[in-house]
Amino acid sequence: MKITTVLICSTAASAAFSSAQAADAIVAAEPETVEYVRVCDAYGSGYFYIPGTETCLKINGYIRFQANAGPNAATANASTSGTSDWDVFTRGQLQVTAKSDTESGALTGVLVFQTNADNASGQIAKLDSAYIDIAGLRAGLFYSWWDDDLSGDTDDIKSKVTLHNSIRYQYESSNFYIGVSVDELEDGYYSAGEGSNNVGIAFGVGGKVGALSYQITGGYDTDNEEGAIRAMGNVAIGPGTLGLAGIYSSAPNSYYQTAEWIAAVQYAIAATDKVKITPGFQYYGHYGIIGSDFNDNNDAWKVGVTLDYELVENLYAKATVNYLNQDQGSDVTTGFFRLQRAF
Repeated sequence: MKITTVLICSTAASAAFSSAQAADAIVAAEPETVEYVRVCDAYGSGYFYIPGTETCLKINGYIRFQANAGPNAATANASTSGTSDWDVFTRGQLQVTAKSDTESGALTGVLVFQTNADNASGQIAKLDSAYIDIAGLRAGLFYSWWDDDLSGDTDDIKSKVTLHNSIRYQYESSNFYIGVSVDELEDGYYSAGEGSNNVGIAFGVGGKVGALSYQITGGYDTDNEEGAIRAMGNVAIGPGTLGLAGIYSSAPNSYYQTAEWIAAVQYAIAATDKVKITPGFQYYGHYGIIGSDFNDNNDAWKVGVTLDYELVENLYAKATVNYLNQDQGSDVTTGFFRLQRAF
C-alpha cells in the first residue's frame, strides 16, 4: 500500500512539474531572412541585383586630374573667365546604369553626374547624361554620334556641342548599326539675329568589316537650314591602327562649324602593352567664320602627337601637344597632361 501510494504521488508530481515546464517554455523566434547582394552576370561584368528586385545595377566612373596649356587655357573649364595660358582642373564623374529584362528586351536607364573643380572656390556640377533605352529606342539627355572621333587628340571632327536632349531609334546587329535622331540644339550654333531655339535631325551608320571599323554621320540644322556629313574609319595595319576622317559642311551649323571641309589622318602605334603613341595631322579648308559663312580666304593645318600610358590597372596617363598653322592668323601651340583613375 505504501509503495502504491508513493508511485502515485511520484507520477502526479512529475506530471505537474512537466506541465509547469511546458507553460514556461521559451520558443526562439525564427531568424529573419537576410538577402545578400547577388552578382548579375546577364549584362556583363560589374552588375549586381538590387535586393528584393530583378533589376541589375552597375556603378562606375572616374577621377581626372588635368593640366592644360595654350592661349586662354583658363577659360576651358573654369566657372569664371580668364586669360592665363595654363590651367589645372579636377573632375569627378559617377555613372549609374540600371537594367532589367522585359518582353521587349533589356530596359536600360542611365544617370551620369559630373563635377569639375577648376580652383579652390569654384565647382561646376552638372547632369552629364540621363536617358531611357529599350528595344533600340533612346530618349533623354545623351551624347550624339557627333561626339565620336579618332583615338588621338589631334583631330577636330566633333560638333562644338554634342550633348542634347534627343530621341532616337537605332537598329543594331553584331557588326552593323543604323539610326536616326531628333535633337534639341538650343545651345548650338545660330547666326546673328537668330534665336537659340533649334531642332536638328541626324543619322548614324557604322559597323565592322574584317579589320575595318567605320562610321558615317550626318546632321541637318533646321534653323540654319544647313547640314554636315562626316565619314571616318579605322583599320589595323602593322603594329598599329590607321585612322582616317573627312567632313563637309554646307555652311556653319550646329553639327559642324569649324571649317567647310576637313581631312584628318592618324596612326595609333601600340609600342607596348601599356604604351600607345598616336601622331596625327588634319587639314582645314575655309577655316573659321566671317559674316555667318566660312572664311574662304583662310585654310589651316594642325599636327600633333598623343602619348597614352597605363601606369597600373585602371590608372592612366595621357599627354598631348598640337601645333595649329593658319593662312590668316597666329600660329597656336596647345597641349595637356592628364591622370585618370577609372573604377
